[in-house]
Amino acid sequence: MLQAKMSARNDSVDHYYLIVFVRRRCTRTSGGGRIMADMSMNTTNCTAEPALLPQADAAELAGGADHPPRLSKRSARTGRGAAVAARHEEEGTDDEWLMYLEPAKLEVFDHLEPWAEANVVPLLKPAEVAWQPTDLLPDLASLGADGFHAACSDITARAAGLPDAHLVCLVGNMVTEEALPTYQSIPNRFEAVRDLTGSSGTAWARWIRGWSAEENRHGDVLNRYLFLSGRVDMRQVERTIHNLIQSGMVMNAARSPYHGFIYVAFQERATSISHGNTARRAKEYGDVALARICGAIAADEKRHELAYTRIVGKLFEIDPDGAVRALAYMMRRRIVMPASLMTDGRDGDLFAHYAAVAQLAGIYTASDYRSILEHLIKQWGVKELAAAELSDDGRRARDYVCALPQKIRRLEEKAHERSGQKTQPATSAPFSWIFDKPVNNTMG
Repeated sequence: MLQAKMSARNDSVDHYYLIVFVRRRCTRTSGGGRIMADMSMNTTNCTAEPALLPQADAAELAGGADHPPRLSKRSARTGRGAAVAARHEEEGTDDEWLMYLEPAKLEVFDHLEPWAEANVVPLLKPAEVAWQPTDLLPDLASLGADGFHAACSDITARAAGLPDAHLVCLVGNMVTEEALPTYQSIPNRFEAVRDLTGSSGTAWARWIRGWSAEENRHGDVLNRYLFLSGRVDMRQVERTIHNLIQSGMVMNAARSPYHGFIYVAFQERATSISHGNTARRAKEYGDVALARICGAIAADEKRHELAYTRIVGKLFEIDPDGAVRALAYMMRRRIVMPASLMTDGRDGDLFAHYAAVAQLAGIYTASDYRSILEHLIKQWGVKELAAAELSDDGRRARDYVCALPQKIRRLEEKAHERSGQKTQPATSAPFSWIFDKPVNNTMG
């Protein structure tokens, strides 16, 4: 990850691309590890070393002179509260996305409902054929007392071979999945597609409920596995889940279906990558039960990604200008992981520390963020959008999005060059999830 030295004034949550893919050091006393704070980066409560990323680089990533980085009125404030307050303040004042709530934009989704019925809803699996947590973990009723005890003992024994870093990543992924009540509320904020009655028969509403039902199994099965593993402090894990659901999540343009579906398409692919990497690592360490669990979850996420990618692809087909401008809007403001507000009540930078461990363990890395963007650009044919079908703002948005992966790659290369010139001291952070054991979070 890139290194950059940030002054206090640059702690603003809106200075988001000044240290994209950076190695940073947390200013708190809880361990001070280099961190990757979300799917992109978050500067909150952190400084980075050793060199200041030139403002030219920062402006380039944020969109150049036409779209300079936005500095919050709360730039002197830091921390989770400042991030949420700043974004909530913008919710009702940003005309750039509020235009997507106009009738002409929302009617697009009314016209697309038959298409969604034929192309999105069928991607759901009925409960009768979908895997359930009991299929992947020991079941006392079917195994009997002796068989159940033996199966549980096998899970505990195999889990003992997992490194602490891998276990931290697994808990972080599980906590993220368990905050489902928040995630179901997100698409129900999208105008024109939300479930107005709670049991609406529209294709959009049925998709939201079906998607939520499938996602519900993910947290359930991971929770049960961790309980059986005997390696985690379940009360601290449960407190983290409680806090996360209570805190909610940060999301830009939360009422716009254009922006919302772009966010979920990106997030589902990121989650699929994370669970897929967890499955591969688990298999390497001999935990076949965990590998099977995470593989099943990754397959679900891949199918969900396909649904949301199809929806956004259709928007690019019928409203390319509106779609590419929405994509650029979301990338300028970054795609923030849904669990970025997690806390265990002890570590105020818990998500940052967890994300740093995930980076080091190869579960979810800064390069994955870039690769997801590259994939979606190709999937939605952004480079092929004809200038004639775009407004001036649309053309600028297209050019910005298409240039962004290469800009990020150049910054990654600079980071590797800088990191090779200076050896970083090892740092670690304790995780209450694993009984306050310290886990290395130093990039280098």
